[in-house]
Amino acid sequence: MSEPINEQELLQYLKEKTGVDANSIELVLRHEQAFIQKQASKNSKGDIEIDIDDLVDYVSGRPDVKLDELAIETILEAEMDYLTDAGLAGYLD
Repeated sequence: MSEPINEQELLQYLKEKTGVDANSIELVLRHEQAFIQKQASKNSKGDIEIDIDDLVDYVSGRPDVKLDELAIETILEAEMDYLTDAGLAGYLD
């Protein structure tokens, strides 16, 4: 997972998959990173475990986010699809 993410490619992918504007997507992704840095836990293998419901609640609770929970969840799920397809992330069994 050391391969860098092409942020412009990711942003374009998310815009196409979700229909949400780039500024809103970038805002959601910034808050997602803040959540990961503050609250996400690592398992014994060093993998980060994130509960999508907790993440959506965190992002939707930020005062500058104007999207509803469904739009936020759609962005985050599309991001996970992108990262999984790129081999940069995956789901734990």
